[in-house]
Amino acid sequence: MDCSHIQFCTQKGKIDLEQLQELFKIGAFWARNRQQEDLKIAIDNSNPVVSIWDEAKLIGFARATSDGVYRAAIWDVVVHPDYRGLGLGGKLVETVLSHPSVNRVERVYLTTTHQQSFYKHIGFEYNDTTTMVLHNKSPYQLIESGNRELDVTSPY
Repeated sequence: MDCSHIQFCTQKGKIDLEQLQELFKIGAFWARNRQQEDLKIAIDNSNPVVSIWDEAKLIGFARATSDGVYRAAIWDVVVHPDYRGLGLGGKLVETVLSHPSVNRVERVYLTTTHQQSFYKHIGFEYNDTTTMVLHNKSPYQLIESGNRELDVTSPY
């Protein structure tokens, strides 16, 4: 496939949320049910946001969050299934890694379910010892489950 017309973009405002939602549905099992309102919030709070376009068609996406010095995380890396195997995924991740918000941090984290070998080729290493996760519950779920008392008037 000739990729000379494919373009990478770092402008958040260009993201078409409907196309992004569709890209997640067909190319990312872990993000199939995301809603456009939530995608907008995630994009607004991420830097950089990188998209790949085949003319007006969104074919790839990734985003990162970073403190600019110590830690960054890459999220939601996806390439349309019809465009995989062309090197676009690697270039997408490298574009995120080269962004000024990410390129000088001490550590860049990434979570993946089945693509460890892909990211290892880019330079990521396995990390079995430091990653933990907290599945947040809404304040209402916490009250109903009796796991915590919640004082909604306290800033802490």
